[in-house]
Amino acid sequence: MSSGQRRLSAVQDDASSADDGPASLEQVVSQVARGDEEAFEDLFRRVSGPVLGLVRRVLRDPAQSEEVAQEVLVEVWRTATRFDPDRGSATSWIMTMAHARAVDRVRSAQSARAREEKVGRRETVREYDEVAEEVEVRMEQQAVRRCLSGLTDLQRESVQLAYYGGYTYREVAELVDAPLGTVKTRLRDGLIRLRDCLGVTA
Repeated sequence: MSSGQRRLSAVQDDASSADDGPASLEQVVSQVARGDEEAFEDLFRRVSGPVLGLVRRVLRDPAQSEEVAQEVLVEVWRTATRFDPDRGSATSWIMTMAHARAVDRVRSAQSARAREEKVGRRETVREYDEVAEEVEVRMEQQAVRRCLSGLTDLQRESVQLAYYGGYTYREVAELVDAPLGTVKTRLRDGLIRLRDCLGVTA
């Protein structure tokens, strides 16, 4: 092999090594969406700890937290095709999903306790109360989703991580790779826009 061929081979080897670096979480989710089980194992290793930590902060119950965390990861596998990188990072998408699932479990437990307390009431009254509450909750969720869609990408992602994901401002800044001051400003502006959109008075 000539010296020129050896240099070319070395350059190709270096390029190959560079390509072998760890894939971004967004790339891994994309691979999971195509049914790649090895990619899902990689995703599981990366996010199972943060997902469990977030769920435990909401539920406080270790056994239920593990169960809900597993449900979240199964949901990621099932719904990976719905992930849209234009609307935020994979971390934000997964953590928002985890927070929603944990809150649903809390609400389910609260609803169960509420139903037990209403045993003495007439069936028609209980059914009416439950339906009215569900309609109210759904309307609130739709309004919040609509107002969130009106924020900038950084504002929306920062709000979701801080107020749905339970992250501190500094952690949000690290996750979105932005200066802390910028994140604080975007959060303040985003919350003001949300408040105005939802018609909440200060």
